[in-house]
Amino acid sequence: MRRQNTQGYVPPEAIEKARSVDLLTYLKTYEPYELMRCGNNVYCTKSHDSLKISNGKWFWWSRGFGSSNALDYLVKVKGLELPEAVRILTDTTVVRPSFSLPEAKVKRYDRLMMPRHNFACRKARQYLVARGISERIIDDCIAKRTIAESDRYGSVFFIGYDEKGEMKYCSWRATDGTTNRKDIAGSDKTYTFRLIAEGKKDSVFVFESAIDLLSYATILNANGGDYKHENLLSVSGIYAPSGSYENTKVPVSLTDFLSKNPQVKKVFLCYDNDDKGRRGAAALGYVLGGRYEVKFTPPPDGSKDYNDYLMNLINDKKREVKANEDNRKNDAR
Repeated sequence: MRRQNTQGYVPPEAIEKARSVDLLTYLKTYEPYELMRCGNNVYCTKSHDSLKISNGKWFWWSRGFGSSNALDYLVKVKGLELPEAVRILTDTTVVRPSFSLPEAKVKRYDRLMMPRHNFACRKARQYLVARGISERIIDDCIAKRTIAESDRYGSVFFIGYDEKGEMKYCSWRATDGTTNRKDIAGSDKTYTFRLIAEGKKDSVFVFESAIDLLSYATILNANGGDYKHENLLSVSGIYAPSGSYENTKVPVSLTDFLSKNPQVKKVFLCYDNDDKGRRGAAALGYVLGGRYEVKFTPPPDGSKDYNDYLMNLINDKKREVKANEDNRKNDAR
């Protein structure tokens, strides 16, 4: 009888069984002392506070990767060999610790904890221009103090104010080439970043992020329009239910905007051109459709989002200019 190599070989069915265990279940069972509650149905670990667990999935924001199972966590985060990780997740004889899940004290802020910042925005301006955003629009936002820059890191800040002109919301985005972004502690999403029309308009254009909003404004101006004549609202992420639409959550910033602007009858959802964007738009169309004309208006030409579409337009223009220059050179010969 041939002896199996139990050190390196892992049967596919064992791997499949191990992959069925989600990270939250694993941590509650085997490492409850590592698990911390850091929000409504959101958890993180004591060892890695940027590793967030929610809705059956986890993502390590500081490293830029995630998964839907505990096996990848044990291998990619804790550094275990695959056979050992599979054994832990499939061995029913393992004695489980009798810890209870600690309730972490979630910090609640009654005001925006705004970091030190400036409105010179050297790095922020450079970053936004590189993303294709119009310098005129950037300057307008800086003048209105809705765009600022972190003194410490050079990150770009997108700021929202209440009716009294008090700073209530801020999201930051890294300018160092990473995809890091987050809302500042104490942000009130009622007042997300926006560009409001001069005069009453009967429509509002809604975006997942400030970058997409600014990209749309840039495209609008480039095509002969004027962003100052439109209501442009970012909602800082979207809710995309996987099941029934009945309990869909309307972004609080959109709810507040619509309640304060009764003249608005049309809502254009300029969400990303992906499954989450389509589901989020369909859900909002379901709950708002009885009172508003709701349209899903993703970026054209199969672009991922409006910044992707803007960069495609810019690159197409560059190629056109180069082709014309090459043709002129050939004609001159």
